Amino acid sequence: MKTPKQTSKNSIQELAKALKLSPATISRVLNNHPHVHTTTRNRVMAFVEKTGYTRNIMASGLRTNRTNTVGLIVPKFSMFVHTEVITTIQSGLHAHGYNLIICQSNDSIEMEKDLARTLYASRVDAVIAACTLFTNDFSHFDILTENDIPVLFYDRVPVQPYPACIVKGDDFRGGFLAASHLIQLGCKRIAYISGPLTCNIYIDRFAGFEKAMTQHKISIHKDWVFYHELTADNARKTMYRLFAKAPFPDAIMAANDVTAITVLEYAKEVGIKIPGDLRIVGYSNDPRSAIISPSITTIEQFPVKIGKVIVMEVLKRLKNDNGNDVLSPEPIIVPVELIRRMST
Repeated sequence: MKTPKQTSKNSIQELAKALKLSPATISRVLNNHPHVHTTTRNRVMAFVEKTGYTRNIMASGLRTNRTNTVGLIVPKFSMFVHTEVITTIQSGLHAHGYNLIICQSNDSIEMEKDLARTLYASRVDAVIAACTLFTNDFSHFDILTENDIPVLFYDRVPVQPYPACIVKGDDFRGGFLAASHLIQLGCKRIAYISGPLTCNIYIDRFAGFEKAMTQHKISIHKDWVFYHELTADNARKTMYRLFAKAPFPDAIMAANDVTAITVLEYAKEVGIKIPGDLRIVGYSNDPRSAIISPSITTIEQFPVKIGKVIVMEVLKRLKNDNGNDVLSPEPIIVPVELIRRMST
């Protein structure tokens, strides 16, 4: 079999001639079309790798108006929930012939705006985004929606109506479950450590907490509710304030597990017994919450399930010419679950 010249200029026709296959078959393989026999696909891809053939995605996109790429914007790669969601989205989209461009805003609104423009310029077929803690104006995504590029928000999403699909965990239910659990254990002096109320997830989690407290006629101590970025440093400062003078709380609900872990570490350092003196509930089921001693009761968000729902919704839109109108106008809410461990 004659090998074509090893250059990116090799055409589909040259590959077809060398492999004695039709150009249509070669095209289907290169576009990851599902209706190609595995043996044929493997044969073509092995030859492509051997000869150094590089498909010009942008040139293909100019002809088909598709680049088979999806953009993803996340606040921070290091956050457990986003790590799981990213992995699930990437594998799910790849199975359907789409590549994923993953971007990190680092919780910067300006960077998020730049990334939205960059992904538009890159001619992605769709954009998935979990926004910064402080994003309250989503107009920088208009350049996408107004040009019929589907946008899907997950986790950190617009509070006000926006022409995009929304997939999120049931944060209200999570806050309610966590507070109800502590109340059922007899806790009455419950402190709450929240993220900034500029972000929907913290608005909803606190609303759930507040609902449970009100339902059980337990007062919320205004000096025991804290709103700040949920970092370890901030959690330590909050714990110092909480235990500077009596009366002390008998339970703490933290709106993420990073904070819950820091609360636990601080308590152990100063001799507060867990759960004897203080019960702790976190949020997100970070793997560290299960291996620390004592292990931390938390709310499971099921990020893999969230990722699968996102893939399904994005593909639904990409396979239909109606763009943003295809996806559900109502938010898609993924159920959460309380996981009880030794901290309560």
